[in-house]
Amino acid sequence: MNPRSTDKIRVTESLDLETGPYVLRTLIANLPLSVEGGDDIHITCVEFLEKNLYVGTSASNVLHYVQIPPDQADLTCSPSYILASRILPTFHKPQTNDRPGVQQILLLPNVSKACVLCNWTVTFYSLPELSPVFGNTQIRPCNWIGGIDLNLDPKKNIPDSKSPSATVLVSLNKKIRVIKIGETPRSLKTIDFSGSVISVRRDSYACVADEQSYALLDVDRLMKIPLFAISSSNDYQSVNTTYSAEEIPESNDGRVQKGISFIQDTTQSFSITQAQSRGTSFGTFMGIGSFTSSSNNTSLVNNSQETKEENPGQSTPTAIVDLPQSCQTQSNNSTKLSQPYSSEIVDKNPSLQQPSKSSNFLKPHIVSPTPQEFLLVTGTGQLDPGVGIFVNLEGDPTRSTLEFDKYPHEIVVDGQGLGIDPTPRTVDEENEGYVLASMTRNDSSYGIEVQRWDLDPGDSKNVKYWLDIPHESHEGNSSISTGLRSMLDTGEVHFSEVVDKLSLKRFRPLNYSFTTTDNSKSLLINVNNSGINESPKKMCLERLKSKIDINCTRNLDDQRCEEEHQFSQQYGIARSRIVAWSGNKIWWVVRNPLILQLDSVSGYSYPTNKIYNSIYREQLVTLINEIRGRVARSETEYLSLGYLLQRAGLSFFLNSLDPDGDLTPEPERRIIEEALLEGGLDPRVVLSTIPYLRNEVDEDKFGIWIHGGIKDIVDNFIIGSASKIAEEMEMTMMSEQTLRSLKRYLTAWRQKKGFGSIAYENEISKSVDAGLLVVLLRLDTLTSANLEEAKSVRSELCDVIDQGVDCFDRAVTLLDTENRLYLLSRLYQSRRMSGKVLETWRRILEGETDIGGDFVEGEQKVYGYLLKIRNISLIQEYGVWLAARNPKLGVQIFAEDHNHVRFDPEKVLKILRQEATGAVKEYLEYLVFHKNQVEYINELINYYLDIVIRKLDESIEAKLILEQSYESYRALRPPKPTYHQFITENSIDEEWWRSRLRLLHLLGSGQDSTSKYDFKAVLGRIEPYSQELIPELIVLDGRHANHEKALRLLIHGLGDYDTAINYCLLGGSGIYHPVSGNNMRDNLPTRDQKARLFSILLSEILLIQDVSSCIELASNLLEDFGGCFDLEYVLNLIPETWSVDLISRFLTRAIGKVVRERNETMIVKALSGVENLKVFTELIDKINESGYSIET
Repeated sequence: MNPRSTDKIRVTESLDLETGPYVLRTLIANLPLSVEGGDDIHITCVEFLEKNLYVGTSASNVLHYVQIPPDQADLTCSPSYILASRILPTFHKPQTNDRPGVQQILLLPNVSKACVLCNWTVTFYSLPELSPVFGNTQIRPCNWIGGIDLNLDPKKNIPDSKSPSATVLVSLNKKIRVIKIGETPRSLKTIDFSGSVISVRRDSYACVADEQSYALLDVDRLMKIPLFAISSSNDYQSVNTTYSAEEIPESNDGRVQKGISFIQDTTQSFSITQAQSRGTSFGTFMGIGSFTSSSNNTSLVNNSQETKEENPGQSTPTAIVDLPQSCQTQSNNSTKLSQPYSSEIVDKNPSLQQPSKSSNFLKPHIVSPTPQEFLLVTGTGQLDPGVGIFVNLEGDPTRSTLEFDKYPHEIVVDGQGLGIDPTPRTVDEENEGYVLASMTRNDSSYGIEVQRWDLDPGDSKNVKYWLDIPHESHEGNSSISTGLRSMLDTGEVHFSEVVDKLSLKRFRPLNYSFTTTDNSKSLLINVNNSGINESPKKMCLERLKSKIDINCTRNLDDQRCEEEHQFSQQYGIARSRIVAWSGNKIWWVVRNPLILQLDSVSGYSYPTNKIYNSIYREQLVTLINEIRGRVARSETEYLSLGYLLQRAGLSFFLNSLDPDGDLTPEPERRIIEEALLEGGLDPRVVLSTIPYLRNEVDEDKFGIWIHGGIKDIVDNFIIGSASKIAEEMEMTMMSEQTLRSLKRYLTAWRQKKGFGSIAYENEISKSVDAGLLVVLLRLDTLTSANLEEAKSVRSELCDVIDQGVDCFDRAVTLLDTENRLYLLSRLYQSRRMSGKVLETWRRILEGETDIGGDFVEGEQKVYGYLLKIRNISLIQEYGVWLAARNPKLGVQIFAEDHNHVRFDPEKVLKILRQEATGAVKEYLEYLVFHKNQVEYINELINYYLDIVIRKLDESIEAKLILEQSYESYRALRPPKPTYHQFITENSIDEEWWRSRLRLLHLLGSGQDSTSKYDFKAVLGRIEPYSQELIPELIVLDGRHANHEKALRLLIHGLGDYDTAINYCLLGGSGIYHPVSGNNMRDNLPTRDQKARLFSILLSEILLIQDVSSCIELASNLLEDFGGCFDLEYVLNLIPETWSVDLISRFLTRAIGKVVRERNETMIVKALSGVENLKVFTELIDKINESGYSIET
């Protein structure tokens, strides 16, 4: 019979919910393990690569199955497998009748080769069809082949410039051979390590084990670290042998000599406690004996230790020579040693088992969870617990030990591990690291123990799980083989139950309504809530129309439901690389989707008499905290995490509404809100669970589409809440805790307004805004007794309305009913209903009642609003009204540059003089200082003089303040600021002081403003206060060209020397103007005017009574402005008692200037003489040319 045409197997699925992180999903079942159909044939090993399944059997067969994808139209179907070939690997018949069959299938995809270990013989095949390669090349007797570098990606493509190759370790009886497989297999070196049965390698470090103990090997440096025993009850552990290292001798040509082996190391007795507490006992490398370098050979050679020594000059055959009869003893020992360590687990009837010495030894287990660690298992017996010990590449313990309930048959690790950098093999795996151990419990329970390897044993998340292997796999067969292995490639598993829960379905919240009849609750379908208060005839018409609409939309809903279901098929796909087998069936051991884990925790149904309990709530908190920290690495994982957060958050929220449950603490409520927000649940679903918010939900024609699992929860809750007592439900749903939680949740949703990723944004926004307003108004009623809390709630109400609400009509009704005038005005403002806004505000400011008193700083709000609008009549009406109430604020409405409406100043002044006289000065300041309209200076100066003089007349304290400022300034030593800077920096926050500063500004602002105010009138008003208003008199004297008096006041009245110098430079104008403009440069004095002013200044300085100050100021003045002085004038003016050194710099510059001028005069004179001589010569030449003539 041709197996290719008949052996086609369709995978069937069974739904077995598990609470643990892994579940079993059938990969293939009912395998034809034997052609003859023998019942004693079982699976020994499995490997999977690129939709090719390779199954080794105890009948020395390799079954090659090829995956047939399911129909694309029905992704719920699992793939089928067709038997492509049945391979009978070649092997050397052992000396005994004990044949384990296919022991290993090692796939090397980067070189497209496969190594099959069958009955202690290794043969080579090509991938994927398993055709023999390398001729008849074999390796025998072999206990193990593996040791692939786990740091490398076995499927990574090799650059064209490099030949692909793979390096493996082959465990022979006496040694380990390092082989490089490429175009041909080539032996690289031979390591003297006898009896090895397993090896796992990271780079050059390999962890190996024989029948007694573990060891670490450095394959490149040929060093060894002895580790601990596999079994603490091993008889060999009683031998205490010390280790000694020997150097590896080399021959003359540089090649290491053969036949030199290390001293045999029998295992030391290391208990688990000693393994954990030792310091560097494991980390001491020992020299390993000889190795054979075969760089000159192109194929494998026979082991010289097992046969006679090879002649170096003799060529090597292409196949390994059969083992001689002299090695029969070794071959028998290898058979007894290796049988217990095959990749399958054989559970035989105890009555049929023959006692043997090998049964006292435990099978070694080595896996490598991280690039720097190996996990080794040790124990005392097969029925006793096992202990997993982590060691690093130096042999030192790294983590806490793992405990297995029973000594495992097989172990595999899965996942990157938290905090571990991914390797090429684990880059696509989950972050959580698990170790899976297959074992037998209670002599009849077969399964897999699952626990975390990347967490401490005391961590609350580190919980052990048990995954049962289906019992039907063991029925009717007393000898069942079970196994567990990590595949080279990953396979896909489809979870149809995940699709059902993730696919979107329509939710109709307004179809539920509660009616009360004889104090009982009944759940009815409410087709149209808007017809409650309408006439019966109109209600009938509306209901008929609604039924027609419903019938039309149901077809569309059914069509979309089918589309959503088809679209969600992609989210039910999971990947796994771990398989388990038992009997003739193989399963994928796949990560249990978190969605199904949650369903397992919460159950499939929700009782109608009780919503949720506190125990379930604690489980939800744990689950939420677990998934919130996860980062989605794919679209499926992103959607799954969102669904889980939605479901867990919603379940938690509904639990908080249960009147029979405990009061939900505030931290847990925060968890609820964050889970609902992060999960992205449609807020209309949450609103639908609250009766007084359900009518605020806006479905529109599109409806509400949510995950099927979420819809089930809400439906069950609404139906279940119908049996609750109305008073109890209302008390819970309207409690302050519930309202505050809803407020935070809905506020967070409002912040998402405008996000393009939100579907049905318009309907959601309307529902959220309406629900939030209702919640805030109800919450404000509850917190009105607490002033601080009430203020906070009202502030939030203002924010909500200011940001705009989409449910405008509903909001007007709510606020008008509650007499919230200020909130109502803000609502009008959000819609730019300017007349309504200003009218409402004026009503509030004029005394009408506004509940809550939220209209704080109302005048400022009116001002700000008037600046934004463009209605001239409204601006003028309310601007004048505001200016009458608050002059400084009101005039800014007519004066702001950024105002949208421009007003004529004369018109504004006329209106203000008639209706708001107190605002005239404020408006004049704007015109003069901001608009630089100098025609209003005279009027503004008079306003300032009125304020200052009135203050001086009314207050003696004001006069004392001015006199004290003069005295304080004169007491300062140079260098010091100008007096104007001094009084500005030490300003008094009073109106008369600010008016005086602005008066100085106007009086000394420049020549072009002089003609704009009445000089004589101003001087006449200031002169009576000459002792108090000294700077003002200085400015006026400067304007009147009375420079001697002005400079005398500056030097002797104020002591303001810097201003005096500026006075001379500017010609007495603009000395108190903050910034000199271009008009100031145009009116600068001439050189002669400056010289005259500086001469006056020098004469005034020389009159200073303080000699030191006089000398210092005069010297500095002559030094800095010497060019403005006449030398003779200065010499006549300077007292004779002064030393020449005091004015030496001035004299040097002045005399130099005289010398330069004298020399220039002499040069000009000489040049003039030469020019005269030239003219005289030209005259004589012309006379000679014309000749002599005598005139009589």
